Amino acid sequence: MRRWLPELLALPLLPWLYAQGKRTRRITPRLPEADGAREGLCTPGEIADIAPVVLIAIGESPVAGVGVERQEQAVTAQFAQELAFELKRPVQWRAFGKNGATVADAGREVLPQLQHVPAQQTGETRIVLIAFGVNDSTAFHSSSRYRRDLAALARALQQQLSPTLLLISGAPPLHLFPALPQPLRHVLGMKAAALSRSAQQLARELPQAIYVPVRSDARERSLMAHDGYHPSAAGARVWGQQLAQAAIEGLRGLK
Repeated sequence: MRRWLPELLALPLLPWLYAQGKRTRRITPRLPEADGAREGLCTPGEIADIAPVVLIAIGESPVAGVGVERQEQAVTAQFAQELAFELKRPVQWRAFGKNGATVADAGREVLPQLQHVPAQQTGETRIVLIAFGVNDSTAFHSSSRYRRDLAALARALQQQLSPTLLLISGAPPLHLFPALPQPLRHVLGMKAAALSRSAQQLARELPQAIYVPVRSDARERSLMAHDGYHPSAAGARVWGQQLAQAAIEGLRGLK
């Protein structure tokens, strides 16, 4: 019953929600994906010749850098920078993000791009991040569909990339997004929370996988881009720090 609560709440409000959604799409600024290379190497300073940790992120618009000007300000690079600082090791990162993508879209369009990722080397620490939820929420995909699509993507990534650790992010807190009016914000927030619960349940069942909730407070305007819908550079930094701490704890748990 709980997983159908967003649908039950939305049903009597459909005409209102449809009008709000249409108006929000019309008035919300359309931000581009960030400039720059979607890969890089973060180092913690002067270090010995140590093999880098490999970080690969697959996700929707924040992974594509929407909301920031340069890719090094986006969440994958911020995650890598914090990870390098905490581990005292270089981190080589690559971001495979697509604006507007659902999990199913990534399975069709992003997975083929990963064929060019080198095979995991012996002794290599490889972290893979899956970060979706907004577009599946706005499309009002069911929790069962989201879980099915997410499971298919996660298993394909585990088979193709052989990660040491797989991070599955929760959906961002849509109930706090400034760009969304009420009651649309509340309904989409409930949908995002339902999808996050599905992601959390899936992470418990997959080997070497952990669930990481998104804890940024989108009500803090400095953490959001001017569209009120995507994280700013400051917001991406906070998110990246949270992901890095979760990854470090996850790696410790594997030992």
